[in-house]
Amino acid sequence: MKKKDAGLIINHAVLALFCLFCLVPIFVIISISLSSERDILRNGYWFFPRAFSLEGYQTIFKSPAAILRSYQVSFITTTCGCILGVIVSSLIAYPLSRQSFRFKGVVSFLVFFTMLFNGGLVPWYMVVTRVLGLGNSILALILPYVFSAWYILLLRTYFKRVPLELIESAYMDGANEPVIFSRIIVPLSKPAIATIALFYLLRYWNDWWLALLYIDDQKLAPLQFTLHRIMANILFITQMMPDATIDLNTGLMPNETVRMAMCMVACGPMLFVFPFFQKYFVKGITVGALKG
Repeated sequence: MKKKDAGLIINHAVLALFCLFCLVPIFVIISISLSSERDILRNGYWFFPRAFSLEGYQTIFKSPAAILRSYQVSFITTTCGCILGVIVSSLIAYPLSRQSFRFKGVVSFLVFFTMLFNGGLVPWYMVVTRVLGLGNSILALILPYVFSAWYILLLRTYFKRVPLELIESAYMDGANEPVIFSRIIVPLSKPAIATIALFYLLRYWNDWWLALLYIDDQKLAPLQFTLHRIMANILFITQMMPDATIDLNTGLMPNETVRMAMCMVACGPMLFVFPFFQKYFVKGITVGALKG
């Protein structure tokens, strides 16, 4: 028992140290976002702000209406994209997990093929803007990421773990495929579905690439793209006036503080969402990845 207790203490100490290493960057980011740009240039980074300042956040929120509008766009695209993506991925993965599906081999090949090859950026852009006519619309921020071959294969692998006897007994009780899927497969696959939902949430929330390609109207710009544009403007100003970043006796254009403030503004909502998925996340990603 003493050896066992010593092993537990060592394991807990190692895990606690690992958690500390994970938390240190977050503390540093918060400290820099609340520090003065002048103090950062003079003294470098530290765990606690030596000269407290909100200039980074003030720079970002100079136009609070634009930030709030971007939050609204990101919330809509993330929510709708996550729900639609989980539904599409589940509905494709379920028949692929059944041996009785006649076109299983063909559909599996088509899904897997998209992981290896794609049509390229120019054809993709032309299809979205000219064929589908989704340019400068919120659907252009949602539909391109709805289909993901990796998520489908992960769900398919997890659905295969549902005992076949359970499905056959449901057949004997008169259940059809929609009933089996909604009342048996989905409840038993909550860890995998929650994992995929978290992946979709992070993918949509952190995306700015689609907005850069398809969005011209600032009212439809998501949060990440708005913050990216703010940072690009600051970098342009500092490059045009390099002396302003060296002279510590003059007013400075905040650079590092704005970067870290942007990190906090962008990742804040996801830090609150992640704990709700945490209990499903590890089980879903490990069990679904055991075999292909």
